[in-house]
Amino acid sequence: MKELLRSTDPTIIAFATALLQGEDIACFDLDVNMSVLEGGIGIFPRRLMVREDDLTAAQRVMRDNEIPHGR
Repeated sequence: MKELLRSTDPTIIAFATALLQGEDIACFDLDVNMSVLEGGIGIFPRRLMVREDDLTAAQRVMRDNEIPHGR
């Protein structure tokens, strides 16, 4: 798995996930449960991971929709 996106904004993660699923690109959201440790204040970024084979196509989807990579 390769990191595609890192953000503290859950709406960007949700939007990116929907776009990737629409293109049949499997993705996995990491660090979702970190909010339990941080108290829900949103200081730890969540990461969106994709298969290495899908990375180029996923990056194209992010670029076409003007979603910053956040790295």
